[in-house]
Amino acid sequence: MKIFPAIDIKDKKCVRLVKGDFDNKTEYEMSPVDQAEKYKDHGFKNLHIVDLDGALIGETVNLDIIQEIVSKFDLKIEIGGGIRNLESITKYTDAGVEKVILGSAAIKDKNFLKEACKKFPNKIALGLDAKDGYLSVFGWKENSNQLTLDYLKEVNDFGASRLIYTDINRDGMKQSPNFEETSKVADVASCPVIISGGVSSIEDIKKAKKLNKNIEGIIVGKAIYDGDIKLEELVKEIDA
Repeated sequence: MKIFPAIDIKDKKCVRLVKGDFDNKTEYEMSPVDQAEKYKDHGFKNLHIVDLDGALIGETVNLDIIQEIVSKFDLKIEIGGGIRNLESITKYTDAGVEKVILGSAAIKDKNFLKEACKKFPNKIALGLDAKDGYLSVFGWKENSNQLTLDYLKEVNDFGASRLIYTDINRDGMKQSPNFEETSKVADVASCPVIISGGVSSIEDIKKAKKLNKNIEGIIVGKAIYDGDIKLEELVKEIDA
């Protein structure tokens, strides 16, 4: 099980949102670079980063921070947030990130996803953010009217190398992830799946390990920042 501690960047700070609501956010004192160093020092190998500024305007706003994290620490980074063209993907792959997460743009334009997967083999992760079974787009402000599983079946053979499934109703709520829906997605997906949204305790990690073999990892955010999960405990679950 890969464990991805999360860093969400807004105005150069680490923040956490509740259900993706920009008006309901908590800011933390630690800078994104310092937070990445903390994860590295504890022994984590993977990192999940979201550029929330980028998600709002559709550009690589915090590229400089990502470049600094990649250059300073030997971490495998997946980055998402407002990546809506091939140029943005190129900037991140050139910076050295492991996976670039496509969300809204891939849902709105399947051909963009197909083209990106072809041009950047093994670099594209597909981010599916769902609410009550339907995909949401553009910082979760808009419902796409597409059922998650229907969309996935349409793009399953495009070549995405990872799928990140987030239940928006759980995100930032610390009520445990939606294991049931994630398992359904993993049953259909032709690539490994990452669980996202709602992790509240080490027990959630242990439960995730017992799920579908196509589930590759889990993202942990707010529970770390709020102290509900200690990094010393969490890192033990990587190889346990």
